[in-house]
Amino acid sequence: MNALNQHLHFRKAESTDAPAITMLINSAYRGESSRAGWTTEADILEGLRTSAKDVQLLIESENSMILICLDGNDLLGAICLEKALGAVHLGMFVVNPILQGKGLGKKLLNTAEKLAQQVWDAEKLQMHVITIRYELIAFYERRGYQRTGVLIDFPVNPSVWQPKREGLRLETLEKIIKC
Repeated sequence: MNALNQHLHFRKAESTDAPAITMLINSAYRGESSRAGWTTEADILEGLRTSAKDVQLLIESENSMILICLDGNDLLGAICLEKALGAVHLGMFVVNPILQGKGLGKKLLNTAEKLAQQVWDAEKLQMHVITIRYELIAFYERRGYQRTGVLIDFPVNPSVWQPKREGLRLETLEKIIKC
């Protein structure tokens, strides 16, 4: 990863990036390819994580953006930032599964947090994490996010994804970034 670090650059995604972002998100979250990393959802959800249309809408919206991490022209990671009432919501955080565990996710998250402050003067960041993803919650806690205890049922979208387990819930995590 050291040689890789020298060539990393981050930028806001453009419309032409949508297909590659969609492919990376779906391959990193679901299916056998996701098992190469530690963030897989393959045992709890099946189907797609998102669609090219949804990614495109996020890129084009004035209240959201997708930050991407590249090594040259190779897409290595992405994270979506959405302006919400009183906070910026982070979601669809993804790093290529074969590069996970090497510090790239930390760099991408740090860059997204700074971008949220610069673009929207964010004071608080929020995200939703599946409650049984203990290792993922621990990752965010090590980065200053706190569990809020606010739980919501996992959204149903049978045309795109299906849970493999009953009763999945999401917990809101948040981080205050400006006092």
